[in-house]
Amino acid sequence: MRAARLIHLVLLLQTRGSMTATELAAKLEVSERTVGRDVLALSEAGVPVYAERGRAGGYRLVEGYRTRLTGLGRDEAEALFLSGVPAALRAMGLQDAASAARLKVSAALLPELRDASDSAAQRFHLDAPGWWQEPETPKLLPTVAEAVWGDLRLCVRYRRESGVVERELEPYGLVLKAGVWYLVARADRELRVYRVDRIVEAEAVTGPGGARFERDPGVDLAAFWAGHAAEFARSILRTEVVVRLSAAGARMLPQVTDRAAAHEALAAADPPDGQGWVTVTLRVEGLDVAYGQLLALGPEAEVVGPADLRERFTTAAERLAAIYA
Repeated sequence: MRAARLIHLVLLLQTRGSMTATELAAKLEVSERTVGRDVLALSEAGVPVYAERGRAGGYRLVEGYRTRLTGLGRDEAEALFLSGVPAALRAMGLQDAASAARLKVSAALLPELRDASDSAAQRFHLDAPGWWQEPETPKLLPTVAEAVWGDLRLCVRYRRESGVVERELEPYGLVLKAGVWYLVARADRELRVYRVDRIVEAEAVTGPGGARFERDPGVDLAAFWAGHAAEFARSILRTEVVVRLSAAGARMLPQVTDRAAAHEALAAADPPDGQGWVTVTLRVEGLDVAYGQLLALGPEAEVVGPADLRERFTTAAERLAAIYA
């Protein structure tokens, strides 16, 4: 365990240049005192790590020092090759660079680990799009990806419901969600999300100021996307319906509607009545969507309101009774 942590510490310093004891402790999930002992152990073992004092101080390696990857175990090597998503890399035009990187990593591994890429590929495959969807690669995705990797400002024409608008963007990152590509970019000093398939034109900004922009190191793409996704899910659940659920219906509810909204509704419900049924107030995207979702619960749910939705279920029940009479 400690040996793996020491290797991790060296690789962190090798990739980041300098880190404080607090930063290292957070990354390694240990105390700052443990970090100090680990640094001392590395120094005694001949690894040229030293401490810089002062406000901007921290731990760093001697300039030019590089460790080798021969300390990788089989499970680590296989996990490394799992990090590539071939279809996504092809779509962004990065398959050649990814292939070259894998070859270089393979060459640096111990001989008995050089089949790790094949071993991982035979055990895991990512199929990002949902069922019954034909994935389409947006035509301008390679152009957008090149701007993301090169920190290049983009001038785009973007299709919205109100028409096509022109925007100058600082592209921070790409997200592939359920087969759909999204661009996270700064526009007017604010991070926003754009569907790549709605970009109808894109070209790098030119001019005296140059095309490059300075990235904000405080932007965490994964954290931003998680917050955006949660906010988006909340924003589309604008309608409330009241539903009585049997015990089976309550168990099934998260499977047929928004999972977070279902759990929230069930947590806020009063205790079951004398028949074991609970009444919940559920946030849904709209009444048409709620009709399709709650219909899947069959006799395990009774829609109480709104009245027009209850009427639709009454009609559906009558039609089903006639069919199965």
